Amino acid sequence: MTNSDDIVHDPAGGIPRLVEIMRRLRDPDTGCPWDIEQDFATIAPYTIEEAYEVADAIEREAWGELRGELGDLLFQSVFHAQMASERGLFDIDDVANTMSDKMVARHPHVFGDETRDKSAEQQTVDWETIKAAERAARDRGGVLDDVALGLPALLRAVKLQKRAARVGFDWPDLAPVLAKVAEEAREVVEARDHLSHAELTEEIGDLFFVLANVARHLKVDPEAALRGTNAKFVHRFRGIEARLQAMGKRPEDSDLAEMDALWEAVKAEEKAGANS
Repeated sequence: MTNSDDIVHDPAGGIPRLVEIMRRLRDPDTGCPWDIEQDFATIAPYTIEEAYEVADAIEREAWGELRGELGDLLFQSVFHAQMASERGLFDIDDVANTMSDKMVARHPHVFGDETRDKSAEQQTVDWETIKAAERAARDRGGVLDDVALGLPALLRAVKLQKRAARVGFDWPDLAPVLAKVAEEAREVVEARDHLSHAELTEEIGDLFFVLANVARHLKVDPEAALRGTNAKFVHRFRGIEARLQAMGKRPEDSDLAEMDALWEAVKAEEKAGANS
């Protein structure tokens, strides 16, 4: 075997093994045709998907799956770094060193002379101050310019709001935000019968944006909140399906009134289990 083959087949090869595998996959003469054809834009959706799968495994506390999901996410970084290396932009060591430099610079209370005797809240403030200085050094222009476009919409809404709040563009407390929710909800109701679909879409977007603002003021992660509600809905609807199956029926054989009664039964069972 060549040295390259040695590391590719070494079960304890670690990250160097993964980097070499990626290099071999992208080899224009002997690599995988699919991998060779990819570019940053085509791989980016997979990167986002893998990040969500990591979050899903954590939320389900599926620790046996987490190692594999983290590996999938790591592979995405290696894939992007290999493509960058081929263009002479940077390589995986540059990625790691850049991150290391950033962490050292952003943690002067660990790696520098600053005291560690501060609250987590103060450390968060310090972190944002350092990030703001980094942005200023990059001369990125406007306050919102470097909030990533590819973020999930709810998460990006919160980041945009936080960034605007840092320069004073924010409601002073929760009360006017809740009033804005009521206003936007009324506009959706009033608009549904006479606005175009595009206009109605805009009104729904306004409502989601202000709901994200409510979550921010209450220090709630709206993405996590909605994931929790999605999981709750799935659990309860499966409870409906199970009860219908016990009656020899499927959801399409039922009606709303029956399924709604079963939904309430599932909720009552959840509450009884929580109180036991």
